[in-house]
Amino acid sequence: MNDDIDEALDWRGQEVDCASCTHLLLSGAGGCRIKHACVNDRYARRIDRFFNWNPGLADGYLAHPHFEVRAIAAKFANQFLLPPLLGDADETVRWNAVRRLPRRYALQLRRDPHREVRMRIATLIDDDDLVPMASDEDYYVRLVVARRLAPLLLGRMIEDDEAEVRRVVARRIPDEWLLRMINDRDAAVRLEIAQRLSPALLAMMCRDPDWRIRYEVANRAATGDLMGLVEDQDGLVREVARSRVAVRLERETGASL
Repeated sequence: MNDDIDEALDWRGQEVDCASCTHLLLSGAGGCRIKHACVNDRYARRIDRFFNWNPGLADGYLAHPHFEVRAIAAKFANQFLLPPLLGDADETVRWNAVRRLPRRYALQLRRDPHREVRMRIATLIDDDDLVPMASDEDYYVRLVVARRLAPLLLGRMIEDDEAEVRRVVARRIPDEWLLRMINDRDAAVRLEIAQRLSPALLAMMCRDPDWRIRYEVANRAATGDLMGLVEDQDGLVREVARSRVAVRLERETGASL
């Protein structure tokens, strides 16, 4: 929130009363400032600034009733006090706690009820620890997993329900698995596969229903495999196939003279 906001309200909407604050002495010592750095203010930026100025006070606020206070205190508090916050009711608190703990604690949040937490957890863990998240109910979580999982562990994601996830998988799986995806139901996924296949194998996609895949075949497959494309229904595909076949015939004719 903007510091120019001309109000100082607490998380319940009541006016902040400096006179009754337990940190009144901090004000005179420059440890807090109304509407700028205040743990009782409802605006996160002001709370954050308070703890930035007074990190030693964060431990005492990990059970505060306002989630913003707990979440920001977790950024400054003693790490040994953070594990209980992994069960906090607010996802921001859980994330701010786990990001400061050893990675083994992240495993506890792989099934967190909030997708944003699970997405971020997927960025903290690797490979075998990450595999269970490949079947997460949220496609964006699976997308993060597909981008980070070791290629040899992506086999279980080849049949993912979401095309965008399968596109990432198609870009990253080992070459020897590519043929498993040449009949994918989504043309964009098949195009990713076509762009990775060797010229010798690319001819297997010459009858693909999507012109972009056939165009890739016409561009890169061995010229001996292009005869089926010289009469293709798409003009660009026909043009490329005929051009490459003509060049081949010209070379063969010249070589025979």
